[in-house]
Amino acid sequence: MVATEYQFSPATLTFKRGVAYRLHLENHGKELHEFHAPDFFKAVELGDPAVLNADRTEILIHPGEAKDLTFVPKKAGNYKLICSDHDWAGMTGSITIK
Repeated sequence: MVATEYQFSPATLTFKRGVAYRLHLENHGKELHEFHAPDFFKAVELGDPAVLNADRTEILIHPGEAKDLTFVPKKAGNYKLICSDHDWAGMTGSITIK
């Protein structure tokens, strides 16, 4: 997934329960962007929780930076994704676990 001003690409992600994933996040913009999805993070088993902030609500991605999130989805549902600083500009998305 790539973050730029002011969008996620792709803006919709879908995962299957019980399957291990590595989500690669890149910031191609000039501003700090957040992958803020607290309910999603509660619905998965995290491989390395250290990639998240202390509250486990988001991943901070600085300009030019890339981070990987490893996880196994556990709870089916639809989850909201926002950039907490730029949701007002439409920088939102959705995550589905089937």
